[in-house]
Order: sequence, then structure tokens, then C-alpha cells
Amino acid sequence: MPRPISKLAPAWWDYTTLEPELLADAARIDEKKLKGLARPGFTIHFYDTLQEFYAAEALEYIDAWRQSTPDNPAGICGPIGPTEQLPIVAQMVNALGINLKKHDAHFWGMDEWVIDGKTVDTNHPLSFAKADKELCFDRIDKSLRIPEKNLHFPSGDLEAYSKSYDDIRCVVMQGGQGEIKHWAFNDPLPRTGKYKDAPPTPAEYRKLGTRVVKLHPVTITQNARTSGGGNVALVPTEAATVGPRETWKAEKVSIWHPGHHDNPFGLRLSALMISKRLPDSSVPMSLLADHPNVHFHYLRSGIGTVKVEMH
Repeated sequence: MPRPISKLAPAWWDYTTLEPELLADAARIDEKKLKGLARPGFTIHFYDTLQEFYAAEALEYIDAWRQSTPDNPAGICGPIGPTEQLPIVAQMVNALGINLKKHDAHFWGMDEWVIDGKTVDTNHPLSFAKADKELCFDRIDKSLRIPEKNLHFPSGDLEAYSKSYDDIRCVVMQGGQGEIKHWAFNDPLPRTGKYKDAPPTPAEYRKLGTRVVKLHPVTITQNARTSGGGNVALVPTEAATVGPRETWKAEKVSIWHPGHHDNPFGLRLSALMISKRLPDSSVPMSLLADHPNVHFHYLRSGIGTVKVEMH
């Protein structure tokens, strides 16, 4: 049978094109069942407070950077969304006196906006590199800071950005989950050309590396909501993003769910598909079912419920 047409954007693939039975199964998952989705290679963590949640996320930066040495440089790839961990990272580095320059520590930004074929610079109000620097790196004492050359953003030479994952050990790639079930800007693809009747196979999608992508309409709307006060006109329609090819070079993939980037249904669907090894490129996050070391982190108060509530 042909797959359903998306209820969100008919010209695109997304999770609404999945089998209704799978969607119904996801909606029935409660907290106990969510915990039970863990399996070897897929670990699930719960946190009771915001403080614990973002401190744990920040500690992944510290752990990765402490493993780095000039002979074996290492680092972390981090998201913009969530961002609340970033000032905590700077505070921890300063309080512990970790000399990131001496450690030859590295950082990768996951993505950056693209306008008229060029990545935006830090003068753009929504620039991700701007946010990383203002919220974290510019707050670290100058004597301890990562050298500018060790900050890798997907702007300019994307091939060089991609190659850096071969030259430097990525201890962990962090991410959030968007409403379209992406990490970074690995969105579902348009329903066109060879993918008119079926989305790319997981194997095809996993070959994608760092690239400029056209963003799903849901992603544009979400970024307007979370970062621009709802001003959709401010949000670019394209971005440069780290791809699955680089993601699979990370030793660990760590996804953080505070509960306000995706909804209760989405938090359940991706976990179910990863747990049951049901990768489908209409739900890009589900492709992590094939990564050997994936961790999902949930703020307990953000899990919510999937039920009808009239407002």
C-alpha cells in the first residue's frame, strides 16, 4: 500500500506518513514503559529537576575535554537547543580551572543558518556560532579558553569541517529533538523525484554528510517559536548541518529532552523506534537505532502525557 500523505506538509516526508499502528503504539507509552524501552546500545536516563538535567548535560563537555591531550585531541559536538547548559559549562571550566588550551580541547557546532547560499556570520541575530560564543566560550577565562582554531562550525569550507571528525576524536555528539524528529538539521526530505513514493532508505540517508539542507516547514515554524518570538519571517529556510556520516564517527550520541522542544508524543515515538530497531528516514531520529551507543535524557516533568485536553 502507498504511504499516507503528510498531514503537516503534503510535499514532504515526516512522521505522519508512518503506519497508524506504530503511531498508536507510541501514544500509549507511559513513563514506566518509556523506561522499559532501554536496551543494549540504547540507554535512557531520567532527571527530577532542571538543575540536575542541565548540570548533567554540561558535565558531558567537561568529561570530553578532560580526555583530550595534544597527542590525542578530543572534543564534543553540541547543539543550540537546548542552550541552558552552555553558561553552566563555562562556570564549571572556570571553577575547576580546566586549561582547555593546554588540553588541546575541541568543540563542534552542529549547524548554522544559510541565506542566499552562504552561512550567516555572527552578526545575524539567530546565528548559532554567536549563541555558542556568547553563552559559553566568551564566558570562559581567557587563560583557559579553547583556541579559536579548535572551534569548528559548519560554515565556509564544509569539507574541512567534515574532515575534522577524522582528525579529532569526537567523544560525544549531543543534540536535542525537534518537532520534526531531527537531530541537528537532519530533517525528512521533500516528497519529490526518486523519493516521491517512498522516503530514502535508512542506508541512503546515513550516507549524507555535512551539507546545506532545505528545512522542513515544521522546523522553520519551531525555530520561530523557540528563538524568534514567533517571527517566521526572520527564520532562514536553509541551513548547513552536520550529517549522519559524521554522527556515526562520534563514540556516543547523547540526546536531551527537556520537554519543550518536542511534544510528549514525539518524545515517545523516537524512543520506541530506536528501541525496536525501526529506522525510517521520515523520522530521522529513528536512524539512531543503528548507532552502537545512544543515550536519551528526559526531564521527568517534561515527559507529559499523550491525551486529549481541550483548552
